[in-house]
Amino acid sequence: MFTLILVVSLIIIVIIMSAAVITTSKAYSYKHTVDPIENNPNIKRDEKEPSNH
Repeated sequence: MFTLILVVSLIIIVIIMSAAVITTSKAYSYKHTVDPIENNPNIKRDEKEPSNH
């Protein structure tokens, strides 16, 4: 009986650990995008200053 509980527990642990590894791997491989600063309406600029471009 103890062996059965041990085997089932180890199987559950392996499933949870592999799910965590897969999820973390997918999260690190996701490529984020950033909007260009020139067209961002949330940034207030002083129109008198020339841009650096």
